[in-house]
Amino acid sequence: MREILPVLSRWYACGEPFGLATVVAVTRSAPRGPGAAMAVGPGDEVVGSVSGGCVEGAVFDLAKEVVETGRAQLHTFGYSDEDAFAVGLTCGGEITVLVRPVSAVTDPAFGEVAASVAAHRPVVVATVTDGPAPRGAALAVWPDTVSGSLGTSGLDVAVTADARGELAQGATGLRHYGPRGERREDDVTVFLQSFAPPPRMLVFGAIDFAAAVARIGAFLGYRVTVCDARPAFADARRFPAGAEVVVDWPHRYLRGTDTDERTVMCVLTHDPKFDVPLLEVALRSPAAYIGVMGSRRTHEDRLARLRETGLGEAELARLRSPIGLDLGARTPEEVAVSIAAEIVALRWGGTGAPLADTAGAIHRP
Repeated sequence: MREILPVLSRWYACGEPFGLATVVAVTRSAPRGPGAAMAVGPGDEVVGSVSGGCVEGAVFDLAKEVVETGRAQLHTFGYSDEDAFAVGLTCGGEITVLVRPVSAVTDPAFGEVAASVAAHRPVVVATVTDGPAPRGAALAVWPDTVSGSLGTSGLDVAVTADARGELAQGATGLRHYGPRGERREDDVTVFLQSFAPPPRMLVFGAIDFAAAVARIGAFLGYRVTVCDARPAFADARRFPAGAEVVVDWPHRYLRGTDTDERTVMCVLTHDPKFDVPLLEVALRSPAAYIGVMGSRRTHEDRLARLRETGLGEAELARLRSPIGLDLGARTPEEVAVSIAAEIVALRWGGTGAPLADTAGAIHRP
């Protein structure tokens, strides 16, 4: 959804209604998870994807239909033994897709939601998918305000409370309520889609590899910051547009910036006077990933220096060094792919092994 919001915002601002399809549930193996989105706008322009190509043709027709009728629809697509390639997921799973019309009349808060996402302000969109409530009705929930309604005040109150709880976790999924928001009932199904601020990637050391890492970090959806104490290297012209470039000592910058359990750090400086003070701070942070560039000999020397600072073995075990997966990478771009692959594997519990050498589900729960 983040990827296609700029186009949707343009359609919305121009008063052009569009059909928005969102994956609200998946079972077994599915190519895209809840929150994946596709829209059909003026001139039959299509943006986004809900299945990587398996059912997009059918969803295209549904999106045009809901714009014409003004009524949202819910459809489940799965594998068909009789005709697997007609309208189904050949990977064997199922996806449930909510397709709804979006315009200033049907969703007055959409423009404000899009602006919040673009500005990295947290917001949750709650949408009725099924039950005795208006299908497609939307409620936008911010930490301090709400906009829209799901049909009854009781349902709005219950969903608002849950949405704010989910927003703190950045969670997305289906929730169930009674018609007036009663707990432990499942008459009404509501899809909560959280738009938490994007996770951060902190790249320390403005060397040639840093520009490639910054590019792939932005591609993966991270908000990228490159930090180096040397002004000649920390030049914004050397890095992709959108990357923040900071001139400061890495450890001092890290002490003064926010990190959380989604933050990833790539330390590329190759210099103990930068690395050791930085890692002393980094390894005591909640960051999800701390990767450090250098040879195996450099790694052993770095560990010895870090032990002298008082760091314990559990903290040192968090270091991913040498950084990246073994892909045989040589160029800065190849090394960046290697680092990104390790970050993705760590995030989702992947092994890094070729899928051809593994068994079981490809897309893990």
